[in-house]
Amino acid sequence: MIATFMKYTKKRKEVSMLCSNGHNNLQTATFCTICGSSTFQGTNVLAASSKYNGMAIASMVLGIVWVYWIGSILALVFGYVARNQIKQRGGQGNGMAIAGIVLGWVGIGFLIIFMIAGMSAASNNY
Repeated sequence: MIATFMKYTKKRKEVSMLCSNGHNNLQTATFCTICGSSTFQGTNVLAASSKYNGMAIASMVLGIVWVYWIGSILALVFGYVARNQIKQRGGQGNGMAIAGIVLGWVGIGFLIIFMIAGMSAASNNY
């Protein structure tokens, strides 16, 4: 990954740039004086978008844990919010968000099955 690094030297108080091989160069240099590779100006955009979405992680964890089905509901909420954030802002974690959503719906399905079974068992007792 080629990135731009701005570094302040303590001796001359000048801003220096690093080339893709890590050599120090003056701010105005377009090519490295040591190896000849080009230097770049700007910021590293890839670092901001490579971060995992926290909501996606929370969705997947809550989908796995369930926590008396409250976790399933929260997994659905966090999963859908995470997918929206990933579409708008970029980043990683779409697969974790989908996993949280699927596990959340599985948990809700089990909740409905247990509620129906509980109601039928209670109606058979009377």
